[in-house]
Formats: sequence, C-alpha cells, structure tokens
Amino acid sequence: MKTRIRELRAKTGITQEELARQVGVRRETIVFLEKGKYNPSLKLAYRVARTLGSTIEEVFIFEEEDLA
Repeated sequence: MKTRIRELRAKTGITQEELARQVGVRRETIVFLEKGKYNPSLKLAYRVARTLGSTIEEVFIFEEEDLA
C-alpha cells in the first residue's frame, strides 16, 4: 500500500507530531504509515483522511497485490 500522507501533510502544513495527536496515535505510527509499513484500521484511516481534508481513497493507494 502506498500513501500520500507526507504530500498532504506538506500541503496543509501539519507536522507528523500534530497529525498523530489529532488522530490519537504516536508519531511513530505516522512514520510507519507514510512508509507504507503499517496497515491502519478503517477508523484510523478515516481519521487521517479527514484530518488531511481528503478521502480514504485519496490518501491510501491500494495496489492489486494488496487486495489479494
């Protein structure tokens, strides 16, 4: 899975720490999400997308092998 979290954070001027605080996780979780090394729960994905002013589909890009 790929994400656009870093790009969207930069657009909105939100730091990893601020995003983490707003969605209720540690900064390390945001780091792992940005690197595509952590699959968020639906609830967390929704919170991240909403905080960044986007939809889940705009933030998280699922590739065919991710869905298999």
